[in-house]
Amino acid sequence: MVSGGTYGTEDIVHGAGYGRAILILLLTPLLWSLPTAFMIGELSSALPCEGGYYAWVRRAMGNFWGFQEAWLSLAASIFDMAIYPTLFVVYLTRMFPWFHQGNRGWLVALAVVIACALMNIAGVKVVSLTSLWLFVALSAPFIAIVLIAPFKLGALVNAVTKPTTSTVDILGGLLICMWNYMGWDNASTIATEVEHPQRTYPRAMLVAVCIVAVSYVLPFAAMWMTGLKATAWETGSWADNAALIGGPLLRIGIVLGGMMSAFGMFNALVMSYSRLPLAMAQDGMLPGIFAKQQKKSRAPWVAIIALAIGWGMCLGLGFARLVTLDILLYGASLVLEFIALAVLRFREPELARPFRVPGGPFGAIAIGIPPTLLLIFSVIRSEHERIWNMSSFSFGAMMIAAGFVAYFVNHALKPAGWTATRDEKPEPAA
Repeated sequence: MVSGGTYGTEDIVHGAGYGRAILILLLTPLLWSLPTAFMIGELSSALPCEGGYYAWVRRAMGNFWGFQEAWLSLAASIFDMAIYPTLFVVYLTRMFPWFHQGNRGWLVALAVVIACALMNIAGVKVVSLTSLWLFVALSAPFIAIVLIAPFKLGALVNAVTKPTTSTVDILGGLLICMWNYMGWDNASTIATEVEHPQRTYPRAMLVAVCIVAVSYVLPFAAMWMTGLKATAWETGSWADNAALIGGPLLRIGIVLGGMMSAFGMFNALVMSYSRLPLAMAQDGMLPGIFAKQQKKSRAPWVAIIALAIGWGMCLGLGFARLVTLDILLYGASLVLEFIALAVLRFREPELARPFRVPGGPFGAIAIGIPPTLLLIFSVIRSEHERIWNMSSFSFGAMMIAAGFVAYFVNHALKPAGWTATRDEKPEPAA
């Protein structure tokens, strides 16, 4: 759910150069991922609820903000989930340009959406095992690059590569880096389906931060050794550039790995996002039909189908535009989670917390500052992306405002209110 390997990071090098790209790849997890992993570790160990971050925010700040957390996450998912089928097609067309013609690429992307929806309806264990083996398989070509590169020192200084069309600069590279390091809270929504979540989540989060950072940095460091120009990189170019040192077999491995990466990420995230409508329906915040589950696998099949339709509608938007909107909406939901962490520390100091963010109350507040500052940067950057004749920031602001409208419409249709929070305690006013 957090990383599909090194795929999707190419534009970072194009925009920043090798040295600064590696520095960004090392610093971003410290400022963005590690604080989030600590926050998720504490809240998921204390409150392993269906719905995860939605349930935490609702418990800490009431129905209104709980609804906004779910709204922001689902709105972000519409753009986030369209990225992975898009990447699948990008790598597919590197090997078979035929799919780039007409609507063929769009049909392939739609097929990915449908296949992953069906796998998720089959159940969580199928998804988790598939994702694990996909991660191992897609990492193999990059291990080969790291092993081959020392024997190719400076060999690609004068290499002739295909012209790139990327316009990403260093700031755009940072934004793409943030996207590559986000998603840590997605694993929290399936806490009731995880064995011993109080012990499992904190360990998994901290180990994963290190694994992901290493998987991003080492392949680029290896290619830097070969002397290949930074301008040779853009989304999807791992295939052609890897072929320069490993030949056609490595190129095929990269292409297949890129397709597996996109498929695996999409597959795992369907599992995460579909639990939000389920939890909201169980709380009375959405119509009861979204709580329907497949009898054998207990998968929320109605929620999966409804979300799949929304994801399919966003196929075709550009990669950079999707990333910008995704981070803007996701970042807003992440800020609410950090606020919930601090609020629960003061409101429920006696709540059992098998894992705690170090530093006491000050640590619980301070840990949210670096991610919030990076979010402010993404807001400023979103002014430069356009969607439907308006800035991405304006479009994102409209999506956020729509959450307020949706809440009050929902409340008007159900004035009696919703079910109590997970611990059955009365809630504060919105």
